[in-house]
Amino acid sequence: MQLRDLKGLGPKRLAMLNAAGIHSAGDLLWQLPRGYVDTTVDTPIAALQPGQMACVAVTFLAQPAIRYLKGLSMVTAKVADDSGTLQITWFNQPWNRANWHKGDEAVFHGRAERFRGQLVMQNPRLVKERGIIPQYSPIESIASAHLAGFIEQLLPHVEAVCPESLSPRLRQLWQLCGLTDALRAVHRPQDAAELAAGKRRIAFENLLLYQMALRAVQGEAQQGVPIPTDEGIINRFWRQTGFAPTGAQQRVLAQILADMASGRAMRRLVQGDVGSGKTAVAFGAVCAATAAGWQSALMAPIEILARQHLSSAREVLEPLGIRCGLLLGGMKAAERREALAHIEDGTWDLVIGTHALLGEGVRYHRLALVITDEQHRFGVRQRQRLSDKAHQDEPAHVLVMSATPIPRTLALILYGDLDVSVVDELPPGRTPVATRIVPEDKREGLYQFIRQKVAAGEQAYLVCPLVEESERVEAKDAQATYRELSAGPLKGLRLGLTWGTQPPAEKEEVIARFSAGEIDVLVATTVIEVGVNVPRATVMVIENADRFGLSQLHQLRGRVGRGTQESWCFLLGEPNERLRTLSATNDGFVIAQKDLELRGPGDFLGTRQHGRLLPDAFGVGDMRLIEETRAAVHTLTHDPALAQEEQTVRTRAMQKYERVLEEIGFH
Repeated sequence: MQLRDLKGLGPKRLAMLNAAGIHSAGDLLWQLPRGYVDTTVDTPIAALQPGQMACVAVTFLAQPAIRYLKGLSMVTAKVADDSGTLQITWFNQPWNRANWHKGDEAVFHGRAERFRGQLVMQNPRLVKERGIIPQYSPIESIASAHLAGFIEQLLPHVEAVCPESLSPRLRQLWQLCGLTDALRAVHRPQDAAELAAGKRRIAFENLLLYQMALRAVQGEAQQGVPIPTDEGIINRFWRQTGFAPTGAQQRVLAQILADMASGRAMRRLVQGDVGSGKTAVAFGAVCAATAAGWQSALMAPIEILARQHLSSAREVLEPLGIRCGLLLGGMKAAERREALAHIEDGTWDLVIGTHALLGEGVRYHRLALVITDEQHRFGVRQRQRLSDKAHQDEPAHVLVMSATPIPRTLALILYGDLDVSVVDELPPGRTPVATRIVPEDKREGLYQFIRQKVAAGEQAYLVCPLVEESERVEAKDAQATYRELSAGPLKGLRLGLTWGTQPPAEKEEVIARFSAGEIDVLVATTVIEVGVNVPRATVMVIENADRFGLSQLHQLRGRVGRGTQESWCFLLGEPNERLRTLSATNDGFVIAQKDLELRGPGDFLGTRQHGRLLPDAFGVGDMRLIEETRAAVHTLTHDPALAQEEQTVRTRAMQKYERVLEEIGFH
């Protein structure tokens, strides 16, 4: 069956599908539902929770009332079941006033909210048919209902347009249903069990193929320089830091040292929340490498962060005899020549820098350990280029640090080539940042609070979503905010301004002045999200906070609370689930998991940066399934009896995911 055979799909809509990459009936069947509405189960009104999507079977207590606000209608009705009462509100749907009468019974599906002390359901959908109903994302201007109709027409022809892709042997081995049954189940589920089986088959195959493709482009783990662990220098290192390491730091460092001593090239991702002590763990690895006579390199995304790392390294490592140096792109010629000489002759045991570390003219003495900080700012190609500069063409040990907490499930997919360690414990004594949602009418009080803090010798950030005013987006812009505050509520304070596309030298200067305490309030875009460590900054104000993702908000909040003083994060914007989640917890991994649930993997990662991670979200949150597919890849690649199936799966994997892996940067 061809797309052009579908009823209602004319040339205009066909062109829209083609533009979205859908060229065949099979492509359309792989446009899987973004979610489901289960209308098979009713929730008693008394059991409803604010924010919950649910079905309620109710009786109208009276005919709905109607009133008009600025020409728009609002219809309200009181309904009840045996457990309690609920208000239903319809906006701009005046016909509902006449549609319902006292005593009428109905089933509605919608989101329950609490408003002025009572439960309310706004614009609920009338349930006419019970079942598990798929919900599709619209494509171009093709409505989800039309897509559902096209897919419904294709379901009798699934087997012809989407032939089976896994052999009976593999399906039996991993207890998977057939592809035809799976696609019919996810598009037209008869019950929850059938839907679960269909989703498992599709998720399993997608994850299996993705990880097979990842394995194919990365290859097997390579031989690496064995670096034995010198317990003496590790113990001296921890004493030099001046604090007792957390259990998590000790555990993760032990994993790193075991990797380095194994004779295989380490490829490890270390995740940790802001302030968890990831950098200390990385410095511990540097100690081991130096003690064994090898050189290390640490690459940071911006110059000021590289300088901060150098300052920390000199404080902690140089007393242990570990010589540290800096290589930056903006160095003067004489300074650069001297730095290059120190790198090449081994004067420096640890070289810290930015992308300059990748330069053609940079020759290392005995490079064996490569560390990249703020992983989400670097592609795999970049860390590989640095690794390729290792001693005598032997691959370097690679340690990747990320201050952006990523749910372990997603980390195992996105960084499938890396072993994952999590520093999941904060040092004792850290005071959590107090987070508050601030309504617009409290703005003046907030400015007074900032003035008080500045008077006490503290500093503040004020983050805006835009650089300059936009006709398309109604949101605060940094430049206008800077002008307004300088001339108004914060007049007399020392204000600074920075944004992402600002000339790098200007940006570095502004951030350096703020770090030095020469600026009281830094007005910025999200450019300050990464790396800046200013202990005296205790206040973070985020304008239009409802426009930011949860993980980004958490990163911004992490710019304060780095000293010993109480710190605050104020969220200006319409309260929503993201803002309420942020104000309720400081745990970055809880926040990241919630962000993934709310936005899906594509938006969580940034579709433009990473491409489409997977063709659907099935399985992304299922830790057991991810581990199962990783084990399946191992079985396929190591069992001689499965050699034919392994080759078939590998070929399909590369066909399906090679372009995605290129976008992510694995090629």
